[in-house]
Parts: sequence; structure tokens; C-alpha cells
Amino acid sequence: MQKFILWILIFSTVLPGTAMAASFAYGDKIFDPGQLAPIDSKLLVRINQKAPDFTLPAVSGKSITLSQFKGKKNVLITFIPAAWTPVCSDQWPGYNIAKPLFEAHDTILLGVSVDNIPTLFAWTHEMGSLWFDVLSDFWPHGQVAKTYGILRSNGTAERALILVDKQGIIRFLHVSDINIRPDLGIIMKAIENLTE
Repeated sequence: MQKFILWILIFSTVLPGTAMAASFAYGDKIFDPGQLAPIDSKLLVRINQKAPDFTLPAVSGKSITLSQFKGKKNVLITFIPAAWTPVCSDQWPGYNIAKPLFEAHDTILLGVSVDNIPTLFAWTHEMGSLWFDVLSDFWPHGQVAKTYGILRSNGTAERALILVDKQGIIRFLHVSDINIRPDLGIIMKAIENLTE
């Protein structure tokens, strides 16, 4: 528990400046959509339900299937609305700092966006190295987000976190205000609860 508190303190004090600095470093490459409706969808999945399986192409060139991790790893799926936007450009690089925490709890991260592979390739390379796979839910457009009930009316995904255990069961769901980066504390607490 002390390790967890220490990491949260580091994340909450060091990361905001680091992540924001990264976002500001992109200069005029970042599109600011302004204030958006906080949540614009209705969840179709729930805790203790089997996670709908999916296969999506990754920026790395691989195809990733959720069920390939069954019996091996817990999976945190992080959906973001759109590449090249301020909050998304802060959120995903922030997970680099937390990589040891994910590893300590036998959990991998999958980043999902409705953007196409070329857009995600350019954006993630601009952000720098990410330790997790970035997946495109572009075609059929937003099909995975739609299946989970987090596809917004404008065709982007909600800012959502879905934790799936090694048995393929959803153990944590969090759809946050699209305008705000989710707190790492709630993520790490959910992951710790799986391994206690």
C-alpha cells in the first residue's frame, strides 16, 4: 500500500507538469475542440460481465485480440476520444510513468482510439515512445466502442477505462468527463483490488 501511495504522489505532482509540457511542446499541432459534453453515450457493459471480445489493428502492425490475454494477464483498456487533442495527448504519455505498477500487478494496457492507423502512428510518434499497444477502432468505424456503449454521437469514443481480469471478466468501469484526464489513483486501486 505504501508503494501505491508513493506512486500516486509522484503521478499527481510530477506528471501533470510533465504531461502538460509534452502537450504544449506539440505547439500548433494540437487541436483544441473546446469544452465538450462530459458524457454522451450509454454503457452497454457492466461489472462482472464477460468483456466483449475484439480484434483490432495496432500501430505496431500487429493485430491484437482481447481474448489472447485470457489466463495470462489482466487488461486495462483505455479508450480516448481523438488523437491530436490536449487531454488525450497528456493522458497516454502519463502511463509511461506508471508502467512498473502495471507490471507489478500482472496487467497490460491497451490504448484504443477511433482514429485510423496513419493518424495514430503520426500522433504516437510525436508523443514519443509508449510502452503499450495502441489500437485503431476506425473500421468499421467505432465498432468496439459501440459494442461497449461508449461511442459518442459525434463518432468519437468516450474517455473510458475498462479493467478486464485474467478470466475475461470486467472488474472495473470508469467513463470520465471527456474534458478531464482520469486520475491514476482510481486505476491503480482497481488493479490492486484484483491482485489482493
